[in-house]
Amino acid sequence: MPNNNEKLNKMKKILADPKHPKEEKTLVLIKPDAVKRGLVGEVIKRFESRGLKIIGLKMVQGTPKDFDKHYPKSKAWITNLGNRTVETYKKYNYSLKKDFGSEDPFKIGKIFRNWLIDLMSSGPVVKILIEGVHAIDNVRKIVGDTQPTFALAGTIRGDFSVDSAGAANKSRRAIHNLIHASGNKEEAKNEIMLWFTPEEISDYKRVEELI
Repeated sequence: MPNNNEKLNKMKKILADPKHPKEEKTLVLIKPDAVKRGLVGEVIKRFESRGLKIIGLKMVQGTPKDFDKHYPKSKAWITNLGNRTVETYKKYNYSLKKDFGSEDPFKIGKIFRNWLIDLMSSGPVVKILIEGVHAIDNVRKIVGDTQPTFALAGTIRGDFSVDSAGAANKSRRAIHNLIHASGNKEEAKNEIMLWFTPEEISDYKRVEELI
């Protein structure tokens, strides 16, 4: 049995900077709200139909501790999370003070982060490791805006959800936006290291790679 150091070295090798754009990797988590609506097959189909390659796939039940590790704790990230809510509240003339007791994006972001952890640990998620040309950007384009009400038709969120930060916050919960997708290369590496082991990752060629 490989020890932890061997596993870590294998993962570092798998996640080394790609030599070609087609080798870029990203993490997708199909969230409990999508799993419970039976959208897993549809989501996978969207990625594969686009030409992206699934090299890791498994349904898991994450714990609050798992998702506390998953979501960044930096002040910048949490503040950015809060700013999205601030922007929505300004657009629709809602009261931040009334709903959150504060107008500070960092304080609001901390509340929203806790709601995210509650949502993600409320049921099973499907973890997917995707590889392909500019995988990070292409996956996020397929997924759509993080607020489904602003997501374009044709994207996964635009087609299967109408939720928004305003609606979610009024209900004291995270947005039901179906999917998590890594936002950049650093996030992708950290998240893949957290959710996958070398034994769960496959190496194969799609037909179009052989043409």
